[in-house]
Amino acid sequence: MQRADRHAIPVRGLDHIVLRVSDLERMVGFYGQVLGCPVERRQDEIGLVQLRAGSALIDLVPVTGKLGRMGGAAPGPEGRNLDHLCLRVEPFNEAAIRAHLAAHGVEAGPAEPRYGAEGEGPSIYLQDPEGNTVELKGPPCH
Repeated sequence: MQRADRHAIPVRGLDHIVLRVSDLERMVGFYGQVLGCPVERRQDEIGLVQLRAGSALIDLVPVTGKLGRMGGAAPGPEGRNLDHLCLRVEPFNEAAIRAHLAAHGVEAGPAEPRYGAEGEGPSIYLQDPEGNTVELKGPPCH
């Protein structure tokens, strides 16, 4: 593992991620109701909805809004705007997570140990309504 230069920029974590979306209200529903990230701020005049995800934000920008039009073509199979985003979840109760996702009609992949910012721990991949991959990551296994 490489050590950061002591004069490097002191990055402490993820501040926010921006997703360019085609169906804003459906995505607000998914991140708000299914994943429990409440809307913190809306700026409809520029086309921006910000949802709270722990200490970070998930920004949703409709591709037809002022900000979204600046980003070019809409996301799709040939033009993704993101590989995946990872949300840290604790406690990581796989059965409860799966039951909650199923109640919302969301399928999820197998729970597998994966390496993340805090070390290796359980994670599950799923898709949001527009095909973005979301990883739900549990605490590291010690």
